[in-house]
This record gives sequence, structure tokens and C-alpha cells, in this order.
Amino acid sequence: MILYDYWRSSAAYRVRIALNLKGIAYESVAIDLVQGAQHAPEYVARNPQGLLPALDLGDTVLTQSLAIIAYLDATHPTPALLPHDPVARAQAMAQALVIAADIHPIDNLRVLNHLTTQFGADQAAREDWYRHWIVEGLSALETMTVALPGPFLGGEAPNIADICLVPQLYNARRFSVPLDAWPRLVAADTAAAEIPAFAAAHPDLVKPSAA
Repeated sequence: MILYDYWRSSAAYRVRIALNLKGIAYESVAIDLVQGAQHAPEYVARNPQGLLPALDLGDTVLTQSLAIIAYLDATHPTPALLPHDPVARAQAMAQALVIAADIHPIDNLRVLNHLTTQFGADQAAREDWYRHWIVEGLSALETMTVALPGPFLGGEAPNIADICLVPQLYNARRFSVPLDAWPRLVAADTAAAEIPAFAAAHPDLVKPSAA
């Protein structure tokens, strides 16, 4: 199993966490997003979107982080990352999608670069854009989860929402977004940091030595 990965890719970070939680061995192949390696023909042949991550199973390649996580959960059911109860499952997916569908896609590198090339946004404007969507999305997620039992968003054990949350809070800290308004989310992130599977997936531990 080969994971096409980049150390700072939030979506790849999610899949690293899921693989670690499942105890699945994999080979990591770095695709440097900053250098544009995701646009190389050999990579686009694997993932026509030219995005990360991609998980090569040998006979097929899976793309889209949440789809990959759903596959891993179906094929390696312990520990479960998606609740079995249909309502709880839908709620967990909704929480995950606040990040994976509503924050991350409009804050990723290709969108930030387009803001510059198409609209002349400078670095300060790019960072303001980035922070705006983090604040809007995480404020909603805090409200959605504040009454749920902890310590994780998934309750006593982390689920797919926690897997999405941890990389997003990493990004929030990178861009100096204050986290005080989201104590429920910070508590879940703190609990996750104590789990070796989360800690081992952290960008600081997987980044190339030259990065």
C-alpha cells in the first residue's frame, strides 16, 4: 500500500492518522506541492485532479481523503472511525465535512495561488482570506459539538471528525488564529495529541529533513 503524501497537506495528514489508528503498514511517497510535483504526468495518471492524497492499493488507486478513510474503515473495521448508527454516522460526517468540504478546499494552496495570480492578492490578503474561513467554519463546528460527550468529538474514542479536526487546528496555529473561542475543539485536539497514532502523523515528524 503506497500513500502519495506531502507533509503539510491537511488531507494527507488525515489519511496518515487513519492508517496509523488502524495499524496499517504503508509506504509513503512524497509529492512536493510547493514545487508542483502534483502536476507531473505520472502523478496525474494516478489522480486526474492532481491533488493529494492518493492511496495505491496495487490494483487500483483511491483518491479524496474522506473516501479513503471510509474504505479503510470498511476493510479494517477496528477501531471504528464512523459510527454504525445511521444518525450518529451522518452527524459525524457532517462535522468532518465542515472542515473537509467547507474550510479546507477554499484555503488550500491552489486557491491561495489563484487569488494572487488572478486578483493580485498579496501575502497579507491571502492570510486574511485563510483565517476568515477557518474562523467561520470552526465557530460553527464548536456549536455543533459543544454539547457532545468527550474527550473527543467522537466521544470516548476519536472518529472521522477528530481526524479532520487535528490537521485543521494545526493549520490554524500556523496562521496565528486564536483558538480561545473553541474550547470544545481544543480539548478534543489535546486528547488526540496523547494518542501515538495522531502524534506519529504530525507534519513535524514526517517532513523531509530539507523542508
